Amino acid sequence: MKQAILLILTVLRGIMSTASVFSLGAAVCLVLLPVLPAGSEDKATSDPAGGSAVPKIGIVLQPYTARPGPDEVSIAPGLLYPEVVRILEDAGVEHAGLERVERTPDERSQYGVWHRVSLADAHLGRAVASTVRQGRFSLGLLGNCNSSWGMLAGLQHSGPSSKPLKVGLIWIDAHGDFNTPETTLSGWLGGMPVSVAAGRSLFRLRLKAGLDPAISTRDIIMMGLRDVDPLEQVLIDESHITTVSTEEMLSHGPRMKEALDRLSRQVDVIYLHIDLDILDATAIPGSFFPVPGGPTATQLVGPIRFLMQNPKVKALGVASFPTVEEGRKTSMESALTVIRAAVRGLTERQP
Repeated sequence: MKQAILLILTVLRGIMSTASVFSLGAAVCLVLLPVLPAGSEDKATSDPAGGSAVPKIGIVLQPYTARPGPDEVSIAPGLLYPEVVRILEDAGVEHAGLERVERTPDERSQYGVWHRVSLADAHLGRAVASTVRQGRFSLGLLGNCNSSWGMLAGLQHSGPSSKPLKVGLIWIDAHGDFNTPETTLSGWLGGMPVSVAAGRSLFRLRLKAGLDPAISTRDIIMMGLRDVDPLEQVLIDESHITTVSTEEMLSHGPRMKEALDRLSRQVDVIYLHIDLDILDATAIPGSFFPVPGGPTATQLVGPIRFLMQNPKVKALGVASFPTVEEGRKTSMESALTVIRAAVRGLTERQP
């Protein structure tokens, strides 16, 4: 402070010789500005990306499932959407208008449900990329886990240039979904999406969805697995995928935190995928692949909030909401508890 005062006096002495009152005022202002207390500026204008900023979310619905027959287009995303909007409004979160993935008439007529779901995922990827480039968090309400290709592709191509971003994947699911056509016991495509995303199988589906290059298996964290085929488990172990047990996930244990820290250092952006069959079968009645022994939705609140507080998580996909009417009230309460936790974590992010 003494040095600042001496500096002011020196400048004043030079100014007084000109007898210019205007110059005197200007000089005083110029000298005083640098010594104003730090932080005295208006935070709302100097730190527009600060913690007080309202999160912005873009919602996209991807109903295509690759199931043959009438279930190829699921009603699940549409069931969740109005309830999710209420959650966002209650939390004071700004959300863009709904965007629903639609295939073109030509794409709808093309042969093969696996092929058609990849075409739909290409549309999903473009919607996600556009949302993220606009500074919005991307929330996908998904028919099932095959839509993860579109979510990943969108994040991969959401950067400022044509250079693909390095994308990490957090997979919360009762199943690993890392089978290949050679290891699967069921032949179900919904048991293969992570292996496809990682370039281990069905590469034409991945490329058609716009995910290129494949994501690295070292940039994948799987949490809560409890129903994995034997050969699928071998593939997971050989691929250096990080796994976090249900117990570690629910307790925010050291393994979970270390895995997230490591992934955050390795990648540019992270996609968080939640298959609702991660929940115990009693919490999600009507699930296509119910698995006992899972957590309740309330138990998942803490881990989901914690993961969503990470600023590199730029997109969330919620998949596989049951479409049967019996037990829907319970399933809806569980799903919304999980989504509400995610929104809360997003609003709690630090600048």
